[in-house]
Amino acid sequence: MALLADLKREYETLSVVGMAKNAGKTTTLNYLIEEAMDEGVTLGITSTGRDGESQDLVTGTDKPKVYLYPGTIVSVPTGLFDKASAGLEILRMTKYHTPIGPVMICRVVDSGYVQVAGPVLTSGHKTLTGEMLSFGAEMVLIDGAVDRRTIAGPETSDAIILATGAVLSRDIKKVAEETAHVIGLYSLPEESDGGVKKLLEKREKITIVSKGEARELDVKTGLAASGAIGEAMDEETEYVYIPGALTGSVIRDIDPKKFPGAVFITSDATKIFLDRAEWRQLRKKGFNVRVFKNIKVAAVSVNPVSPDGYSFEHKRLVEIMENALPDIRVIDVKS
Repeated sequence: MALLADLKREYETLSVVGMAKNAGKTTTLNYLIEEAMDEGVTLGITSTGRDGESQDLVTGTDKPKVYLYPGTIVSVPTGLFDKASAGLEILRMTKYHTPIGPVMICRVVDSGYVQVAGPVLTSGHKTLTGEMLSFGAEMVLIDGAVDRRTIAGPETSDAIILATGAVLSRDIKKVAEETAHVIGLYSLPEESDGGVKKLLEKREKITIVSKGEARELDVKTGLAASGAIGEAMDEETEYVYIPGALTGSVIRDIDPKKFPGAVFITSDATKIFLDRAEWRQLRKKGFNVRVFKNIKVAAVSVNPVSPDGYSFEHKRLVEIMENALPDIRVIDVKS
């Protein structure tokens, strides 16, 4: 399969993101760790929260453990250091704090299991991954253990691996459609006008741009504010900037006749909370969205087994997903 070798040629940092719990995110991470050991690649491993527990704290289902090999660079809070069965050498105490102690950067000296945790805020991961690379990691993998949507943000890593699978639906075609919808959002076009980006990107309020001039509305988010947005829009509206969540409630009270002439902008697709049906209907009405930066999807991993007791034939799932995502590598790490 040689997935890691291909990815290493293009990326230094990758986030492993799950479409839902039990989509196979940790299994994908463990596969990449095994492949790194086979190929002699030194990995850095961190997480947006605590991971490596034996059981999922939300669903109660068994979780795969994170088994690390000598040379791996890993982030571990002080409160989890003694819980590791792996031998760990402390390289540096970082400035990042978690509910279970400050985060340390360690090197694995003896193989074993580790409960991995990193900065609570994703903004800290860029600095942390840079430190891991300076300690000898050739590639850093970030496990999105807490907030899967936020960890996909383009400021966190060079690209993501998206884990999806049977847990999404008993309908195999719906699994592919839902995954393609998310990747479609991640791949939205970037706003190419540098002047527009400079005008909007640091604003904290919803902003209407007409004839190159920006006017902020007296609302910070789109929740329950679609009426105000609709009233502020007219035939001269060029852009509507939404700094917070772009949800159905943002669009609900806007006359669809105003959509074709305006571009809605948000920082990236992690801010968009529109399901596949909503998105399809809005696009038919001329709804146009751009982002300041899109999200690169390096690969999709599929898990044909659901914890609810049903499963898909794995080759069939891969085939359907490849048809839905012709430009993205699809793998089934369990097979």
